[in-house]
Amino acid sequence: MRKKLITLGLIFAIGASLTACGSNSGSSSASASSGATAVSSAEDGKKDKEKIELTNVSYDPTRELYAAYNEVFTKHYEEEFGQPIEITQSHGGSGKQALEVANGLEADVVTLALEGDVQVVADAGLIDDGFTSEFDRDSSPYTSTIVFLVRSGNPKKILDWNDLIRDDVGVITPNPKTSGGAMWNYLAAWYYFEQQGQSEKEILESIKKLYSNVVVLDSGARGATTSFVENKQGDVLIAWENEAFLSLKEYPGEYEIVVPSVSILCQPTVAVVDEVAKKHGTEDAAKEYLSYLYSDEAQEIEAQNYYRPSTEAIRDKYVLSADSNTITEIPSDGKWINDKITLTDINHFGGWKEARAKHFADGANFDSIYEQ
Repeated sequence: MRKKLITLGLIFAIGASLTACGSNSGSSSASASSGATAVSSAEDGKKDKEKIELTNVSYDPTRELYAAYNEVFTKHYEEEFGQPIEITQSHGGSGKQALEVANGLEADVVTLALEGDVQVVADAGLIDDGFTSEFDRDSSPYTSTIVFLVRSGNPKKILDWNDLIRDDVGVITPNPKTSGGAMWNYLAAWYYFEQQGQSEKEILESIKKLYSNVVVLDSGARGATTSFVENKQGDVLIAWENEAFLSLKEYPGEYEIVVPSVSILCQPTVAVVDEVAKKHGTEDAAKEYLSYLYSDEAQEIEAQNYYRPSTEAIRDKYVLSADSNTITEIPSDGKWINDKITLTDINHFGGWKEARAKHFADGANFDSIYEQ
């Protein structure tokens, strides 16, 4: 009997032990499940805060502008959306940059020299139709124009476009086959000779003479500036307005800006590269990046980098009061925009599709007047 009671006691003890183990096992399993949920939540939170990476493919002279803009935009974006963002820049001749993106360079946004170059990317199926309507003012948050940069004292007395076809003048301008700025240069010159009453045949002869005076035909605007400013080639640089002012700023006393009697309103165009942004999951960030270019903060940065703001109230703060068409130094009051210049625009040439076909396509006017 005693032996039987001991056996029953052992059975009860073992049973109690197994029950306790079962209870502990359940508790441990629940704890592990809770821990997994916590880890998962932490990972989701970390994923939500991962840095967004955007690539902006732009044209040559915007390096300083976007260095300044990206700094304020990244701060704005993190404060507004609680997520860090990093911008990678690519710069070069606008036409060349457009082809790079069309051929596989993965840009989330493009900020190119002209609508026609953005259209090249759209024609590759990467940008949706209607990109000029996606943002204000034909998706052109800032504008510019074309001016001349000459050496201090203007030794060749270059005052207008007709001086660029003189035999004693060496010209620096980029290649319109690779540079958007160079297309604007060409069209501004064309408009001047047109305004002089020349026939189309005479205009072609004048343009041919101008390009026969070109000393170096660089692939992009920044390369042309380097040829003129640093390498001391040529007598005059046909330049983006902002490039000319940067040269005055960086080399005080060495150069002067000459504002010609007529020029052209240059409208750099911005767009989200829709197919790439969808692939990267950056559509919203890309749209915010380009939209913020219209903010007052960004418009001030654009003006301080010698681009003409699209916001009139801000633009008016920078209008120059002097009457002279020669600027020898950066104005001390910060006012630099000459609004007395007569400007045509791309509509005068039938829009970019027509202008490109007539002047810049293979076998078009430029090819007929420029001998390699």
